[in-house]
Amino acid sequence: MRLLEHNNNSEFSLTQDFVGGKIPEYAILSHTWGADTEEVTYRDLIDGTGKNKVGYEKIRFCGEQARRDGLHYFWIDTCCIDKSNNNELAEAINSMFRWYRNAAKCYVYLPDVSSPVIDISDMSDQLPWEMAFRISRWFKRGWTLQELIAPTSVEFFSKNRDLLGDKKSLEQHICEITRIPSKALRGSPLAEFSATERMSWAETRQTTREEDMAYSLLGIFEVHMPLIYGEGRANAVGRLREAIDRKEKGIKYENFSIPFSISEIEHFVAREDELREIHEALHGDGSRRTVVLHGLGGIGKTQLAIAYAKRHKDNYSAIFWLNIKDEDSLKQSFASVAKQILREYPSARWLSSINMKNLDEVIDAVKAWQGLPYNTRWLMIYDNYDNPRLASNKDPAAVDITKYLPEAYQGSVLITTRSSQVQIGHLIQVTKLGDLRDSLKILSNASRREGLTDDADAAKLAKELDGFPLALATAGAYLKQAAIAFSDYLRLYRKSWAKLQKTSPELSSYEDRTLYSTWQISFERVEQQNLLSAQLLRLWAYFDNQDVWFELLQHSDSEDPDWIQELIEDELNFHGAMRVLSDHGLVEVNKSSQELLESRGYSIYGCVHSWTVHVLNQEWNYDLARVALKFVALHIPGEQADRPWLTQRRLLQHAARCSHIVLNGLVPDDSIAWAYFNLGYLFREQSKLAEAEQMFERALRGYEKALGVEHTLAEAEQMYERALRGYEKALGAKHTSTLDIINNLGALYADQGKLAEAEQMYERALRGYEKALGAEHTSTLDIINNLGVLYANQGKLALAEQMYERALQGYEKALGTNNITTYIPALNTVWGLGSLYERQADFAKARIMYSKALAGYEKVVGLDHPECQRLREIFQALNTIT
Repeated sequence: MRLLEHNNNSEFSLTQDFVGGKIPEYAILSHTWGADTEEVTYRDLIDGTGKNKVGYEKIRFCGEQARRDGLHYFWIDTCCIDKSNNNELAEAINSMFRWYRNAAKCYVYLPDVSSPVIDISDMSDQLPWEMAFRISRWFKRGWTLQELIAPTSVEFFSKNRDLLGDKKSLEQHICEITRIPSKALRGSPLAEFSATERMSWAETRQTTREEDMAYSLLGIFEVHMPLIYGEGRANAVGRLREAIDRKEKGIKYENFSIPFSISEIEHFVAREDELREIHEALHGDGSRRTVVLHGLGGIGKTQLAIAYAKRHKDNYSAIFWLNIKDEDSLKQSFASVAKQILREYPSARWLSSINMKNLDEVIDAVKAWQGLPYNTRWLMIYDNYDNPRLASNKDPAAVDITKYLPEAYQGSVLITTRSSQVQIGHLIQVTKLGDLRDSLKILSNASRREGLTDDADAAKLAKELDGFPLALATAGAYLKQAAIAFSDYLRLYRKSWAKLQKTSPELSSYEDRTLYSTWQISFERVEQQNLLSAQLLRLWAYFDNQDVWFELLQHSDSEDPDWIQELIEDELNFHGAMRVLSDHGLVEVNKSSQELLESRGYSIYGCVHSWTVHVLNQEWNYDLARVALKFVALHIPGEQADRPWLTQRRLLQHAARCSHIVLNGLVPDDSIAWAYFNLGYLFREQSKLAEAEQMFERALRGYEKALGVEHTLAEAEQMYERALRGYEKALGAKHTSTLDIINNLGALYADQGKLAEAEQMYERALRGYEKALGAEHTSTLDIINNLGVLYANQGKLALAEQMYERALQGYEKALGTNNITTYIPALNTVWGLGSLYERQADFAKARIMYSKALAGYEKVVGLDHPECQRLREIFQALNTIT
């Protein structure tokens, strides 16, 4: 860097080049150039000419002002750079922002702003030079943008060399003229402002050489690039954007760029400190950075994450949004991410060959893509991580996020959660809004009412809602729909609060009571406006909170309430009911990016759903629970449907809700065992085998309970055969639950007289039990006994005898000789042997077996039990024969 310095004769001369950290303190001039013939050049100073040029007065001004400020050195672009040396010019332009930033003082000389004598009789608020200042050419030139932003101290001087003020005292004027935020003028890191926003600061500026519109912004974006005068503005700006992208998104970013779009934020305000903290924590060199936003439900964590993503989208090559409410939602989010990547890069090696129906493969493929070399500038947002796997959380449905984080130590991760115990990366607590003005702004935005800063009643309501964004938005949505004053709403709110204290004393949380009170007010108005909407919201408690759509509810029959049939009579009724709920801030269109085969659905916040469950449905409605279960079960597509896995995945959250209801005995109606079976089928198709087994077993109990009541043996056979197919596909042919079904089906065939089919089932079950449990396990021995009974009924007496004796020997070995006399299955085998010997006319052996069986039964069930009576009758008849 070459400077000017004062000589003893009050003249100025150029110094040698200062290199590195040896540069002394200096002042720097910011000005607009005149004609080339008017400016003093480097060559003019070397040759001792130029004093007669107009521009020399600017040099004299800068030097004299620097001396007054105690600075011996100063710098001016017109004469401190040898522009005939292309290398020096390129180095200077790439260093210019840094030189201005490091200056002790920056003097802005405004030759088009005069400072006339102040007229004391002028009573206007405007300074006499203010209008000229606002339209000064200096604010329209491209190079002066960085000269305004980079230095800490910027002082403005008029044509008369009078000080007009500095960057701090004139901040309001400068912000209004340039549209540059005050934070940027005060020295906030420019990385806090998106590339788009920084570009906008230069939109109305001009440069003499068209390429300089790009080169003058190098420092604003902290990038470097060679100068190619003659390439034209478009090419220069294009290279600038490429340099920005390489800096922000990493080299080879173009190989990984994925377009990002997300819905607008309706009621987001303030949170500038949190946005800045997120950016500081995530901004880096591409190595892994993680931020966790934690706070209460409805406090605005998701909105904050959206705001950050929108503001800084230019810093990332790709931004992906994942719903980590539960594992099913998360896996479906990964499937959507995979499709986004494939849309942009159809030949992506890790993704193009995988089976999209296998979500575990999809997740591994996405993680592999994120771990590719140079793919370091992606952002993954994991939203709704409210059920984390922790030592203190025993919920089996809790999610371990570490299994779903990319394995490569690169990229950025942003997590939202209600739990303060998620100890991953940098933690930021999202709290209530502390500034009343922010609360009033949400109320104003949601209610579409202006001028709330001067409305005392609005202020009272905002204070009462205590900075909870979701409560404020709900109140605002109500006020948008109802022509009532803020004072009236406050009265309704306090009434609702008092009511909740009586009806829901278990609500100990102040925050929950605040939110629930606003929702209760809205619900009562919804009831007045559209009863279908209110009833739909009650029904929603028995579904999952996310994604309820029209076709899902189209399974009503005459047993259902009339209002449900009216709701789904046509799409207009359904969407009309949803629109009323949406207008009151209770429901929003589901924003999932997964592929849909049917209409888009609607969702409600998790905390709103909790209110529908615990307050709106304070008394559990078994009929509505049964309706929800039926609708979900009937909507499960079979294998022949068009891409059935898409609808199956969409139903998973609702199926999980239904499973919870079933397993907790909240639908005590076994006449819908078919619905349990359908849920089992869905879980099985989605590889959720533990859940499938639970539902199949519950279905089986329902079938067995129903058999003796209203089903024929043929119907029972169909049920068992269908169950068997489900178990075989879900759990495998060798699973013991599958073998139980096979055994039960064998018994059913035997009851029907289908002895050949029964024999096949029993033999198949026997082979399976022997392999799974061992030849001497009691379940295996029970099957052997069943085969003995079957062979006896078929007249295969020799085979029957072998089976009975094998079973009896097995029981003796497994339980002990003495213990089999109190084990009913073993006594049945003894009884069977007695019956076999009787048929073979070996009455002596028959008598011994019957006697043992009778003694055992009397010991286990008592002398008066019907089975004991029956054995005595057989024994007496046998004595008569002999």
